[in-house]
Amino acid sequence: MYKQDYQKSKTFRLVHNPPFANNYARTLLLLDRGEGCYLFDADGRRYLDFGSGIAVNALGHGREDLAEIAAEQMKKIIHVSNLYTTEAAIQCAGRLMHLGNFDAVYFGNSGTEAVEAALKFARLYALRTRGEGHHRIASFSGAFHGRTMGALSATPTPAYQDPFRPLVPGFQALPYNDIEALERTLDDSFAAVIVEPLQGEGGLRSVSPGFAEALNRICREKDIVLIADEVQTGLGRTGEILASSWAGLNPDLVTLAKPLAGGLPLSAVLVPERINRQIKVGEHASTFGGGPVTTAVAGAVLDIICDAAFIRRVQEAGEYLHERLQDICDRVALAREVRGHGLLAGIAVGYPEKDAKSRMGSLIEKMQERGLLALRSGTNILRIAPPLIIENEQIDEGCEIIASVLAEETE
Repeated sequence: MYKQDYQKSKTFRLVHNPPFANNYARTLLLLDRGEGCYLFDADGRRYLDFGSGIAVNALGHGREDLAEIAAEQMKKIIHVSNLYTTEAAIQCAGRLMHLGNFDAVYFGNSGTEAVEAALKFARLYALRTRGEGHHRIASFSGAFHGRTMGALSATPTPAYQDPFRPLVPGFQALPYNDIEALERTLDDSFAAVIVEPLQGEGGLRSVSPGFAEALNRICREKDIVLIADEVQTGLGRTGEILASSWAGLNPDLVTLAKPLAGGLPLSAVLVPERINRQIKVGEHASTFGGGPVTTAVAGAVLDIICDAAFIRRVQEAGEYLHERLQDICDRVALAREVRGHGLLAGIAVGYPEKDAKSRMGSLIEKMQERGLLALRSGTNILRIAPPLIIENEQIDEGCEIIASVLAEETE
């Protein structure tokens, strides 16, 4: 049996050499419980969560309301497979369909599964409406769509792709926000374009209005399926139910995942009628996707997030966060620029490119030592994605830690 190797590091508890595959860090912070916007380690040390489990815990931690819904559903039925369905799945799908002009929902378990399904549905649509030879898929520089082979093929970052080549053929990466490249490249051979309205892993860059307009126009003219990857940006994170709204995108397919089931694994692809009618029974499936427990919880999550007053508060919190981050940039030389939108925000840190990644890791560790959990985006972006329930006082608390650590780095 594995014997846990704990070690106190300053004031927080670490576990060394956990019994996980080596793709994960060999030293990890050992967390024990959560409450609202805070997490607690095995010694009871409190941390303000500015990462939300990588934008997953949108409603915070320790939610008794969600736990009760999950427990009640588990007492009735936990799993039915995709050979049957439950009222919870039907009701959740119905809510999701009404987020736009959609005819159906495909449920999976994770963001990368949602992307895989969307890519497959787009190729099915192109095959059945235009025939063979129209299967290519365009993605963009800085994109992150997942780590399974199809999603990875649309994620043009050498560090992610190179160890796993050869990848799925038919993918082409274009420069993000480059309208001329769109005009020059997209032709009848493409089945789909996949784009993040705001790149969560790629430096918190947003689509420009002109780029969004060009994507909409070219995809419409050439009948290319436009996929909005909203795994990280969807369901309130940017202050809108779907980030495509403020970005000006008119997607055909939308992928959702991270916050959908309040921390439980659930993803969805929102599918319009013209694509849904091209999909045949048995062409794609998920054993666990859309299970009764996850969809029951997701129904409650949607009730909360889609409430107009809740979204207004998220917008206010996002505006306040950006004000505080801009104040840091005005006061601290190392803080160069505010990035992002709503409660997916960050600061570009002025480290030299050659050692930015390692120094960002050290920076985030120093913040952790002071009780703040944050993320990195791209090479040198401090990424902030707190629970959507965060209060201004907690934003102040986190920003003071960020400012003090950055100021020390500057000295």
